[in-house]
Amino acid sequence: MSITTNNRSLRTNLSGNMKNYLLSVILILSLQTVSVSAKVNAIKANEFLNSIGVSTHITQGVDNPTNVATALTYCGFRNIRDDGSKNVATLQKFVSVHNKCGAKVSMLSVNGDITASLAEYRILAKAGALLAAEGPNEPNNWPVTYNGKTSSGTTSMPVAEFQRDLYAAVKADPLLANIPVFHSSESGGSQPDNCGLQFLTIPSGTNCKMPDGTVYADYANTHNYVCGTQGTKVIEDNQAWNAENPTLNSHWDGLYVEYGHTWWGAGFNGYTTTQLRTLPKVTTETGWVTRGKDSITEDQQGKLFLNLFLAAYKQGWSYTFIYMLHDDTNQGYWGFVHTDYSNKLSATYLHNMTTILADTTSSFTTDSLDYSFSKKPITVHDMLMQKSDGTFELAVWSEKASGTNSLTVNLGAVYPSVNVYDPTVGTTPVQTLSNVSAIPLILSDHPVIIEVSPVISSVQDVKREDATLASVYTSPAEDILHVENMQVLKKIELLDLTGKTVMQLSDISAGSTRLDLAHVQKGSYLLRLTDTFSKVENHKIIIN
Repeated sequence: MSITTNNRSLRTNLSGNMKNYLLSVILILSLQTVSVSAKVNAIKANEFLNSIGVSTHITQGVDNPTNVATALTYCGFRNIRDDGSKNVATLQKFVSVHNKCGAKVSMLSVNGDITASLAEYRILAKAGALLAAEGPNEPNNWPVTYNGKTSSGTTSMPVAEFQRDLYAAVKADPLLANIPVFHSSESGGSQPDNCGLQFLTIPSGTNCKMPDGTVYADYANTHNYVCGTQGTKVIEDNQAWNAENPTLNSHWDGLYVEYGHTWWGAGFNGYTTTQLRTLPKVTTETGWVTRGKDSITEDQQGKLFLNLFLAAYKQGWSYTFIYMLHDDTNQGYWGFVHTDYSNKLSATYLHNMTTILADTTSSFTTDSLDYSFSKKPITVHDMLMQKSDGTFELAVWSEKASGTNSLTVNLGAVYPSVNVYDPTVGTTPVQTLSNVSAIPLILSDHPVIIEVSPVISSVQDVKREDATLASVYTSPAEDILHVENMQVLKKIELLDLTGKTVMQLSDISAGSTRLDLAHVQKGSYLLRLTDTFSKVENHKIIIN
């Protein structure tokens, strides 16, 4: 094990006082200056929640805005995707949805009309309701007419020219300049002539019909349906994980066949598989029906969608929109809610997961957590998140089509409180553990969430300051905590979980200070440093 603190390191010494060292290993988990090697860096729970979206049909008149807002709030959706419109009254419906539940819109462009597209985007942007400006939807199915020309089975040039001009117009508008532009969906994979739609910006030397340097979008845009392009009758192992794989060339209409090597005819080369992994990307349609041909049960759909959102974000998709919110007798039973807007199991399961993970800010710096798995099979995946209050939320999900996986999550320390949640059961823990360092799990086909409480959970007024007052580290085979302060400190305090002062020093000169912790009980503590200007800096400490 290695502990790094401002270029200082603690390396385990296997000679000398081995027994004494093992009895009192001091793990320092500083908020800023100290990090333990082999740890996993957390992503922000709020940012994962921001990635969750769903398609609606407000513009088509199928969806009622009031019912939509209610369903979005319950499920925890933060984004919707819908058709473009020239009708101001229709656009105001999206504003009303945003005002009721905060959801923003990825709005499709008005077919072939740059002026009308900018007008709709500006209305939504002024209200704070616009997430993204999106190019034409599946022009292989709905051709684009632009500048008197229509795309067809022989040319995609009108799509390319429209997407280019749409991007330029959005970025030239002061109100819209910071709004991301999503590429035209399926246009890269389906182009019959090489217009370069398999790129966000056409690189030099590609011999596309559009010039090198042509800019189309900020994000690649796919419709990688988790049920497969032709539908499948059963859920397979790693169904969601494979559908979200940015390099997989399979029966999903994924990133590879849209932006790697396109699927129309002989196809055209785009990005390499290495580039596809980090390419900014969104999914604006994916899903699976619960009635009709190749349908699955509501329970299967609900579990699969939880896996899907997690797998997508883990593999680099910034936004995922599932098709669709509301079952419709004409468009199919893809929804999270029934035709009468009553909740399906997919709505209930998603509500539970977003409630467990609930957070509303990303204005903090994440920490890391030391964890590993015993006997982790290829159908089990994980993603570590952290809330703004410091709580870790470790999502572990199995995509095993049948049967179960048994494994153990090993934590790098003993934690005073760990909760285990199952979003298919509810929003309260199915298991609560105390002073635990390992969690045995039996997983089937959906996620569980392991919640690890912050090391310091009862000390009041803990502030997350930039760690600039001191470096904190330990010495091998010693029970000594070193504090190297760069300036005079007013106080050094060691506090336990209740906020009680275990040790205190006052008026400390600049230099090195040694704290002897040999007689301090094992457990979690807060080391609080205060300078002469009352600036506070906190370090989390575990004494094992």
